[in-house]
This record gives sequence, structure tokens and C-alpha cells, in this order.
Amino acid sequence: MFEKLPRKVKVVEVGMRDGLQNEKNFIPTQEKIRLINMLNQTGLEQIEITSFVSPKWIPQLADSLEVAVSIERSQNITYSALVPNNRGLDSAQATGIKEVVFFLSASESHSQKNINKSVKEAIRIGKEVINQALSVNIKVRANLSTVFGCPFDGPTESQKVLEICQELLSAGVYEVAISDTTGVANPKQVSDVVNFLSHDIDLNKIAVHFHDTRGSGLANALAALQCGISTFDSSFGGLGGCPFAPGASGNIATEDLVYMFHGMGVKTGINLNKLVDCSRYAQKLLERKLPSKYLQASTFACDEVIAWTKDYL
Repeated sequence: MFEKLPRKVKVVEVGMRDGLQNEKNFIPTQEKIRLINMLNQTGLEQIEITSFVSPKWIPQLADSLEVAVSIERSQNITYSALVPNNRGLDSAQATGIKEVVFFLSASESHSQKNINKSVKEAIRIGKEVINQALSVNIKVRANLSTVFGCPFDGPTESQKVLEICQELLSAGVYEVAISDTTGVANPKQVSDVVNFLSHDIDLNKIAVHFHDTRGSGLANALAALQCGISTFDSSFGGLGGCPFAPGASGNIATEDLVYMFHGMGVKTGINLNKLVDCSRYAQKLLERKLPSKYLQASTFACDEVIAWTKDYL
């Protein structure tokens, strides 16, 4: 079962965008910049840093321009930002970002509630964004929501997912992240969908983006890994959610994902201790515990050692 696992995978850190967008209390801009600069030191290859959308949609990311121009950038890290349209792309381009993420839904009702457009119209806008981005040498990644089920429409047909992915790849995106927006997927379903797509699409062009709403996120990631997926979105500390998808909790935690991969002999290039430092700092900013299991286990273990040491001093 585990004989043909990849030797290395890429983890795309989405906590600064997908993770923070659902937080009600505004995180100071300088703290966001500090968090990204801390993430720079973890060994991550790719960080989604913000979203160039209207502040009316996501007030938490109203400081996207200042964040994008103020962070310390490493030549070894790809920094990307989500854009909904060409206006957002113009803003991203002005900051010098070399990669953007275009998002759309695979289900009609979620598309209408999220961006007030049909899936067909969203694809049309996406192609405009892709064409403009490629014309100025900006790479485009796509994030396709509700692939494994929609809170409004129910199950999503794999054939529809395939057709949308093919359209986006033909238009010029280099990768499509198929997303379990509300955490409804199970490992068998993940295997079925990925294997279905693999008949017509090179899996090197498919990434996965799981939420842990029902506690199956890590199991779903393992199922995707076994099917040949080698790029995984995750959020440090397990931050996240979707403001337009009721009940959607955070993404799978980057710490949990990395711990699992490393234990299986799959390399990520990420330093777990430095990653935990980022999540601990985020906990202080948010004044609450984050759901990452590895984070809580490491914190508990640290507290135990401190308590034990005090007893014997």
C-alpha cells in the first residue's frame, strides 16, 4: 500500500490568506508581515500571502497591498496572492508578485453565493485573468472549490470537475488545486475523484486542498498521496474556513500534515519546530488555541517538561 509513495512533496502554505480571512478581529498589518517573515524561515517553498479582493468581501485582508510590499522575500520561496478578477490582478502586479491564484466553484449555488456569478461566467472571467497574467509573465494557479460536495447543491459530479480543470489548464494555469471546501470528503471519495481525473490529466498539474470540518482531512490527504498527488495546501495551526460556506472549519494543519509525511519517509523540506513557533505566535495574536494536533501535543509536552523541572529544582 505504501511502496510507491513519492520521496518528496510540496506543501503550499495558505494560512495567511485562507487561514486569516475568516477571523473577525482584525490582525494588525505589522503582525501579518511578521508572521510571513517567520514562515520564511521554516523551509516552505510556497506561501499564499494575501488576497486582492474588495475589503467589503473580506475586511481582514484590506491591507493586502501593504503586506505584499513589506514582507521580506526569499529567492527560494514562491509568494502568491488570490485575485478574483483583472482589477485584483492589477493590484497584485503592482506589488511585484510573480504568481496569482484564481478561484472559482465547481457547484452553481456556491458560485452564486461566493461571487454572484454562474460557473460558466466565472470560467470566462478566469480566462481573462489568466490571459492578462501570462501576458506580463505572472504564473496562474487555480483553486476549484466544492469539488467533493457543496453545502447547497450536494454531491459534485466528477465529470464536471474534470471539464472545468481541463478548461483552466488549457487556458494556461499550471496547476489546479481541487478543494474540499466544507470538509465533506472521505478517503474513498478522494481516491475515486483523483483516479477519475488521472485518466485525462497529468496529476503533476493537480493539487489538493482539504478542510478538517469532520475530522477526515488528514486521512483524505493520505488517500491523495497514495493516488499520486504530490502538492498539498495546508494552513499553519489549522487556521481557516470559508465565509461563504456555513460550517467550514479550518484547513488541515500544516504541522499535522508535515508530521505525517516525515514519519512516512516523505520529505517536505519543512522544519517542524520553526513552523510550530509560527503557530504559537498566531495563537497569542488570536488569543485562542488553534486546532493543530501537533501544535497542541508539542505545547503540552513542553509544559510537562517545565512543570517536571520545577518539581525537581
